[in-house]
Amino acid sequence: QLARIQTDSVVEMLRELYPDLRIEIAVAMSTTGDKILDTALSKIGEKSLFTKELENALERHEVDLVVHSLKDLPTSLPPGFTIGAVCKRENPLDAVVFHPKNCGKTLSLLPEKSVIGTSSLRRAAQLKKKFPQLEFRDIRGNLNTRLKKLDEKEDFSAIILAAAGLKRMGWENRIGQLLSPEDCLYAVGQGALAVEVRAKDQEILNMVSALHDADTVLRCIAERAFMKRLEGGCSVPVAVNTMLKDGQLYLTGAVYSLDGSDSLKETMQTSVNYPQQNEDGPNDDVQHVGITAKNVPGQAQEAAENLGVELATLLLSKGAKHILSVARQLNDAR
Repeated sequence: QLARIQTDSVVEMLRELYPDLRIEIAVAMSTTGDKILDTALSKIGEKSLFTKELENALERHEVDLVVHSLKDLPTSLPPGFTIGAVCKRENPLDAVVFHPKNCGKTLSLLPEKSVIGTSSLRRAAQLKKKFPQLEFRDIRGNLNTRLKKLDEKEDFSAIILAAAGLKRMGWENRIGQLLSPEDCLYAVGQGALAVEVRAKDQEILNMVSALHDADTVLRCIAERAFMKRLEGGCSVPVAVNTMLKDGQLYLTGAVYSLDGSDSLKETMQTSVNYPQQNEDGPNDDVQHVGITAKNVPGQAQEAAENLGVELATLLLSKGAKHILSVARQLNDAR
């Protein structure tokens, strides 16, 4: 349902821009990640779980564009594909949804040993450190399934979800607590929608590029570059927070051990205040961590990507690789 709502919102934007365009939502597909619901996400492999089947349809020209949550897309796309648009980001923060009996509480007010559901190692690692009195347990399934599990059983006192998904589903009233970046840094790309297209399909690429939101593009390029340099994925806790203010892009990035006891966190900034130049010609299709953004200044995109790489390099020099490889091993062993 959420995937459909997200796709419809992109179609709506395209119809407003191109009233004569005929758009069909041809296929509603289930992906591997949707089908395997009894295993933690971090155990069944990397991010292409939710994208492979869709990319096959793109490759076979059965569809011309695919709408994803950007956080589900790996930092390196298969050859021949690109992210042709990154839409304006919804609130990227994480949200706590409480069991009806805990309505009005916050995480810090829950009784000791209360069980919190989350399928994210990143969320669990940060919150275990902050709320050692609580227990964190895997919960899988789409938003409807998870909320049902929360409401109808007594297994969980609360669950953690992305605020963006709840808002898009019209369930904002279920948000009991928004977790600030001080409590919980968010996932790379969280809250942003990506439109994936065939990289060589200029007509489609030009059409969807009008959906790019420049601020979101720059923030997400920095976040994705950070993740890529760290070689992070679903199976390790990597988290970010970005902000664009007065031409300066700020990136906070962190890595955590699975229990949150070991962590590294740093913030860096760079100027992204560059004019748009006419970059016709061979530079047209320069990708930055899988994103082709023709209408965002190339120098600004480059600066954002460098910021992500530099911050990751700084964390690696302080021992991030060790934290992440231990996290990966422990997760594999679980």
